[in-house]
Amino acid sequence: MLGLGKWKFFVDTMFYRGDAFLIIMDKDGEYDVDIDLPGIQKPDFSFGDLAIEGNTITGTAQTSLLKGKLIPFSATFEGDTANGFLKVPFIGKIKLSNGVKVD
Repeated sequence: MLGLGKWKFFVDTMFYRGDAFLIIMDKDGEYDVDIDLPGIQKPDFSFGDLAIEGNTITGTAQTSLLKGKLIPFSATFEGDTANGFLKVPFIGKIKLSNGVKVD
């Protein structure tokens, strides 16, 4: 499975600046994705509509902070590095750049 593990990115937005972790797991043969934002109480996130094309995982996220809004998500993996984005309504594209596998 593509991208399994914990990936560390530096994120710089008006709401959060610091390390963000993208966690990609195998849940009974299906992908499961979560985000960890150390030092803050993270809002609930759920990921769905996950698909693989080449070395990229795409899907959508949802959070109770933006009820009914879909957040497009993409992450591309090359060895032990990754890049991607979350396109958050009202905020814009949050880049996940220069990610490294940490676990």
